[in-house]
Amino acid sequence: MIGCLCIHGFTGSPSEVEPLVDYLKHQTNWQIVVPTLPGHGELLNLKGISYNQWIEHAENELKKLLASCEKVFVIGFSMGGLIASYLAVHYPIDKLILLSAAAYYVNPKQLALDVSGMLKDASRGKLLENELFLRYKKKIKETPLTATIQFRKLVANIRPILEKVNIPTLIAQGECDGVVPPKSAQFLYNSISTMNKRLLYFKESKHLICHCDERERLFKEVYTFLNDEKSSVPSVRN
Repeated sequence: MIGCLCIHGFTGSPSEVEPLVDYLKHQTNWQIVVPTLPGHGELLNLKGISYNQWIEHAENELKKLLASCEKVFVIGFSMGGLIASYLAVHYPIDKLILLSAAAYYVNPKQLALDVSGMLKDASRGKLLENELFLRYKKKIKETPLTATIQFRKLVANIRPILEKVNIPTLIAQGECDGVVPPKSAQFLYNSISTMNKRLLYFKESKHLICHCDERERLFKEVYTFLNDEKSSVPSVRN
């Protein structure tokens, strides 16, 4: 049996990776687990939660998969990508997928474009139809400063151990991501030690890469990489 652990991002929920999970479920008979990290989900309750609790929760779910599966893959989105990298260093994972992984965060140039789009929609009386505005308005209101500090601590503690990642790794990054800048993906690619690594950029995709228009191509790349027994392949820009 093959197991696959999928980890969502900061202030997020399993819905962030749900389209990819659904795709893999249709293509495979893998045991796929998508935990909700402490304080996360549709109703955020992040006050008093430490970043170690997020890591520990993911660890516990991984241990269950390792106990029942011969091979285990880990997929991490945004902050989940950093947690996934931590797990890859400390546990016998077979392959690693990093989606919009937040080794760096906030892309000022793209964020300015996104805000400009919101302002244009607001001037037309269509702000409540702006997808990005609706998605992030609720998160900003419900995210305490202490939780953001914990997120930053998690990134600061995991970045130094990225060089210890030595398993096949696929990194995917949207070039229109206003939250995680494209340089984050390049940093990850340069930092991890494995020779079996691939870096893919998706020209039109924003942060929620599993929900973007290029998602079908992304899903096929993920599926192919996880099933490929070959050695390393070159980095490419789509």
